[in-house]
Amino acid sequence: MGSSITIRVRRDDYDDPLTFHLIRETITVKSVRHEVIDQSIGYLRLSQFNESTVEETNQAIQQIRAEIGRLTKSKLTGLILDLRNNPGGTLDSAVDVSDLFLEHGVIVSAVGRTTDSRFERMAKPGDVLRGAPMVVLVNGGSASASEIVAGSLQDYSRATIVGTHTFGKGLVQTVLPLSRGRAVKLTTARYFTPSGDSINEVGISPDVLVKMVSNSYRRSMIGQVDLNNDPQLSEAVEVIKKRPIMHSQVTE
Repeated sequence: MGSSITIRVRRDDYDDPLTFHLIRETITVKSVRHEVIDQSIGYLRLSQFNESTVEETNQAIQQIRAEIGRLTKSKLTGLILDLRNNPGGTLDSAVDVSDLFLEHGVIVSAVGRTTDSRFERMAKPGDVLRGAPMVVLVNGGSASASEIVAGSLQDYSRATIVGTHTFGKGLVQTVLPLSRGRAVKLTTARYFTPSGDSINEVGISPDVLVKMVSNSYRRSMIGQVDLNNDPQLSEAVEVIKKRPIMHSQVTE
């Protein structure tokens, strides 16, 4: 912290290396970014799942509601949750984010060799969207915690999954300490969706398959929102417009 480092970078378009002087600091990266698209549809991009993701997600939804009300005097008509290229994160974060949109039921379960490695995580009553339609965007870079969220929302028909097949990482890995400061990471269980399907090496199949062209894929990698050049996002908007509010999910 606070110490300096000098690095030299060689680039194809430069004859001589470029020199950069950097100061080491702790950088806190927000895991959630939000926008309003098509005037009344919320867009959330989650880059990872960490300890602050559920709070950031909740705050972003409230900010989206406020922006829509201020700009158009209307209400939130749907939410797009973009999990493309999200490699995952903590189990608790994935469960908490899923729980924002579910009223009840198992979110994820795990089955392992020991009693300690077997568990179910349940949803608590309350849907932060009050039944507004949802789309989850996924691709081959959506893994682990992303697949837990997509799988739970898909199994309860709470969201339509749009994009391409996810990565397929559904293992519980435990770090076991050894002597002399060493440790070993051991696979102790497998994750299962609410319907009992294994995620590992299988992944989540989208409800609506939409492939990306290379230029659009690069834009999605860096989180650029471009309806005209992102066929997956464009399809998500159309799905939102066609899907009615789930009145059975509405909570006051």
